[in-house]
This record gives sequence, structure tokens and C-alpha cells, in this order.
Amino acid sequence: MSKKRILYVEDDETLAFLTADNLEQHFEVIHCGNGADAFQKFCNEEFDLCVLDIMLPDMDGFEIATEIRKRNEEIPIIFLSAKTMKEDRIKGLRLGADDYLVKPYSIEELILKIEIFLNRSQKVIEKSNKVYVIGSFEFVYENYFLKSDKKEITLTEREAGLLKLFLDNTNTVLKREKILTSLWENDDYFSGRSLDVFISRLRKILKEEPNVKIENIPRVGFKMVID
Repeated sequence: MSKKRILYVEDDETLAFLTADNLEQHFEVIHCGNGADAFQKFCNEEFDLCVLDIMLPDMDGFEIATEIRKRNEEIPIIFLSAKTMKEDRIKGLRLGADDYLVKPYSIEELILKIEIFLNRSQKVIEKSNKVYVIGSFEFVYENYFLKSDKKEITLTEREAGLLKLFLDNTNTVLKREKILTSLWENDDYFSGRSLDVFISRLRKILKEEPNVKIENIPRVGFKMVID
């Protein structure tokens, strides 16, 4: 298995050498000594995680993270900094960083943090790409696509979200309130009526699947049954 690629940005040559040397025992490390070079690298190459110092020439770590998040909302970002102010930590996290380590940091802790976020990121990718099987249909939530040998259907975002919720909880009663708060973020009257419409649509799509049913549980909610 190929090593995960880490973009490591640090202008202190001694610290960068020591840190990169340790990280390279576990990952493929691409080191940059200034912000502009690092951002150009990020735009031109593929990385699995970014480790950013904050105080950098040309572009600081906050600026790099801001530009990275415009292009990629998922890649993990870890800040490294000698700045201990709570405001700096909060600013980093608000920019979309996953963690913030204060110098001097433990190499072992940094490696552990990287492994945790890489594992979490991989699980997110696997989950988003999961193919659900519903009778003769295959469903990929990521692109709202439902496909069988006979037909192909592109669902709306809400239809896809509702179907995924059912498939993640097959043969389990889902309360109306849970469905509504998960997908509509409230359980008022109008959201409830919308839910009924979407249930009807899914039932119509799946009506030719004899082993798939969306059952109404009176005064409670719904249950998707797959035999």
C-alpha cells in the first residue's frame, strides 16, 4: 500500500528537518519552507493531509488554510504554532483546521494526530462512495443516483437523503421527529406534509420491488423493510 502524502510547511530549517525525518518513517512528506510554494504545491499535486506552521514567509498558515478550504473542504489540516493565544487557536479552528498543536510539540503526538485524521478521512470517503443495494436497484448517495437494469433515476437531494436514512436503518422504526429533524431540521406541520410527499415518491419508485416496503407505523413513523 502506498504511503499517504503529507504537505508539511515549516520555515525553521532545523525543526523542519527533524520533523520531516520522523514523519517520513510513516508517510510520504513534501516539505515547503514558505507559504507561496506550499500553496502552489497544493494546487498542482494530490495530498491526503496538510501540516501547516502559522508564521511563514509570503503567506502565513491562516492564509494557506483559507485558500485550501476554498478548493477542498475535506482534507485534514493541522496547525503548528508557537503562538499560544486562545484567539489564535480559535481562529485556526474556525478556518476549518482539524487540530492545533503548540510548539514545542511531541513528534509522537503529531504522528498520532495525523493517523487519526487520515483514518477518519478515509472512512468518510468510503462512506460517501458506498453503494446500497435495494432489490434490483443500486443506489449511490454521493450522486443521488438510483439504477437498475431497467431504469436510471436521479433523485433530488432530499429524496436521496431520505432514502439513505432508511437504508442506514433498515428494518428499524424511524420516528417522524427523527426524520424531520435530520433532513428538515425541524418537525413543524409543513415539514411533516413535505415528508409525506417524499415518502409517496419513494414508494412509487420502489413499487415494483416486492421485497422492499416502506411501512407506515401509526402515530410513530416509518420503517423500511427489506426481505
